[in-house]
Amino acid sequence: MLLALIGVEWSRIPAVLYATSVDQLTVSIVLATFGIMLLSQLYKETRLINRMSESLSRIINNPKIVIGVLPAVLGLLPVAGGALMSAPLVDSEAEKLELKPERKAYLNLWFRHTIFPVYPISQFLIITAALTGMTVTSLVLRQIPVVVVMVLVGYVIGFWKLPKSRCKDETVQRSDSRSNLKGFLVAFSPILATIVVAVCLGLSGFGLSKAGFDVLIAIVVGLLVLIMISKVTFPIFLKPFKSWGIYGITAAAYGAFLLRNTMDAAGISSIFKTLVTGGNVDIVILLVFIPMILAFMTGSPSGGVAAAISILAGVIAFSSKNASLIYMSAYLGYTMAPTHLCRVFTVDYFKTTLGKVYKYVIPSILATYAATLAIYVLF
Repeated sequence: MLLALIGVEWSRIPAVLYATSVDQLTVSIVLATFGIMLLSQLYKETRLINRMSESLSRIINNPKIVIGVLPAVLGLLPVAGGALMSAPLVDSEAEKLELKPERKAYLNLWFRHTIFPVYPISQFLIITAALTGMTVTSLVLRQIPVVVVMVLVGYVIGFWKLPKSRCKDETVQRSDSRSNLKGFLVAFSPILATIVVAVCLGLSGFGLSKAGFDVLIAIVVGLLVLIMISKVTFPIFLKPFKSWGIYGITAAAYGAFLLRNTMDAAGISSIFKTLVTGGNVDIVILLVFIPMILAFMTGSPSGGVAAAISILAGVIAFSSKNASLIYMSAYLGYTMAPTHLCRVFTVDYFKTTLGKVYKYVIPSILATYAATLAIYVLF
């Protein structure tokens, strides 16, 4: 809004609002975001998320693996500050390893966010793909190696010099393993159905991704599966609609597209185009630092990436290669931001400080960024 008032003729502002509101891609992504948030809220209201995490905890008999997997599984629900959901589970498993509070906080924060670069229905990933004209699948494929590095880095730094973990009673585990696995698969099926449909439609070649229909259709399928397996009642189904959170995240998705169009109308990208064409700044530096700084300053991945893509739109032709670098730069900038809600909630829950957690986060970010740049250069 401030940018529009400063950089755009006031008579043109209604036209920018209208163009954003009727754009097919914008409408599809906003509806998909609303569906993702509805799916997330229904998972909590029907307690499917509890069944999924509890059954997974019983299947795995290694506290280190449980600590790594549970935050990532709960990270499938894109809730602002959602690390608070996994914190109690991580805390109980971490007690078996006698971990310090700052290490517990790091593990909860880091492993929750390892899933997002390859999660096809992540709002942040969907917006990045939509704004750059890429498919979600093309970005996911490039980012798989980075996620592998993130997991390895988190495991090494988080469990450095710890004694071998104590396993649960194997007899009890064997007797219950089948029922626990069945419970997990049933609870996980709405998310699994959503992912499978989104990926299949993205790879189908029908062009649904360009209009944002692939994710929208996949979310509808996921919601139908959840309703069927949980036998959700009408009052429970309506409950998420009374929460302001679901509308706030949906509005943020619309805001990302509105910000892009406002920056286009204000001619922001022309400033950077002059720098690049004059040979003053290397394009890779812009791809790295613009999204990272914006996401770090705002504590918002979608806002950071929308602004960065709008700035760079007049400078480069987007490809899956540079779109992935923009995404990872904004993502890592957001992950280490002190205003990141997951960080704030986690630090508060484990009664530690930002400074103590950063001594684990910073080397993790540097190692992940090295892997990101290596993938960019080599492939």
